[in-house]
Amino acid sequence: MLKVTKHRPLATTITGSLPRPSWYVSNLAGRRFSMAMADLVFREQYTDALAVHVVDQTRAGIDILTDGDARFDMDVGGRSWFSYAAERMEGLEDPGLRPQPWTSPRERTPGDILHEVMEARLPFYVRGPVGRGGLEYARVWKTAQRMTTRPVKFGTCSGQLLEAVVLNQHYASRRELLFAIADSFNQELHDLADAGCPIIQIEEPLLHYVAGVDEGAELTTEVYLDAFNREVAGLRSKAEVWVHTCWGNPAAQRVEVATSGYEASLELLDRLDVDVITFEAASDGGAALPAIGKFISKDKKVCVGGVHHRSLEVETPEQVAAIIRKALRFIEPERLILSSDCGFGRQGMSRMHAFHKMVSLVRGANLVRRELGLEEAPCLAAEPRYSLLV
Repeated sequence: MLKVTKHRPLATTITGSLPRPSWYVSNLAGRRFSMAMADLVFREQYTDALAVHVVDQTRAGIDILTDGDARFDMDVGGRSWFSYAAERMEGLEDPGLRPQPWTSPRERTPGDILHEVMEARLPFYVRGPVGRGGLEYARVWKTAQRMTTRPVKFGTCSGQLLEAVVLNQHYASRRELLFAIADSFNQELHDLADAGCPIIQIEEPLLHYVAGVDEGAELTTEVYLDAFNREVAGLRSKAEVWVHTCWGNPAAQRVEVATSGYEASLELLDRLDVDVITFEAASDGGAALPAIGKFISKDKKVCVGGVHHRSLEVETPEQVAAIIRKALRFIEPERLILSSDCGFGRQGMSRMHAFHKMVSLVRGANLVRRELGLEEAPCLAAEPRYSLLV
């Protein structure tokens, strides 16, 4: 159910992650969030990092904030995006010594950056019934939301992404494991919604990666579709539900897969039980926007990336506005939300780069808002009277 964005055309947000402050050196290191928050050093660094993320987004003029994924450890290639769940769920045990399954020639090639990423992605074993264990999503969200009156969106990797990177040694089939993870996540997400979280974002269902190339696969697009809707069942009556899709960001690299565009998956994505679907758009100039406008139903909102997450080149407001104007040719302004293509990561770019990409996103949105007669967002970072050169 649209709540936060119902009457907010061209609302801005970011996908999730932000680069860590250099002084934030503590990690959860496998601990439950509540236990780590009893550690004075971790608690101080974590809450101070949250405050930095909130202030930076507010200065930029972002409408819908995130916690910057501050709970994730500083690790190789963003591993804790999925290992946060694997380390805390019931039925999963310490990782083995062989990497998760290969998905591209680059990952198999020593000397390639994606090979180094894979060296660190040692998958967890599933050796018992899966349960949500100590995810504590509600406590993580509360810690950020109590720092601001703006809505804080909470994001988590999808259950099917987690299933793809663990080693099943308990369930009779991958399908059985997939649905067990979906049910566990659903319980956790309902607790999060009941705590008051206004927007829940499920990240990277595998539909756009496997659509058109799943013939003969054990897990087909229809199975993934059913699993996702099982994961979010009943949530839309409590919170606004988003699904995030992109083409990856391990160590600021694009994930290499057989598919190269969204077109084959759009009809499937439209069948997801969500309010908002996000798409990577800045990286390719919005190539899929005509098809997105054609296949995504009018009862869903569309969130498009206006700034690229794998490039250090900071887009100008005019470049952002050009993407927005292109999107508006196919998507009504009241249905359009603006974001980053994906998270900015903890390893790929500096805080300065991420901050100015957010500023450009808001400034570009304001250019188009002005053209449409919409209210512009205050952007303190771009306020001339606060420049140190004036």
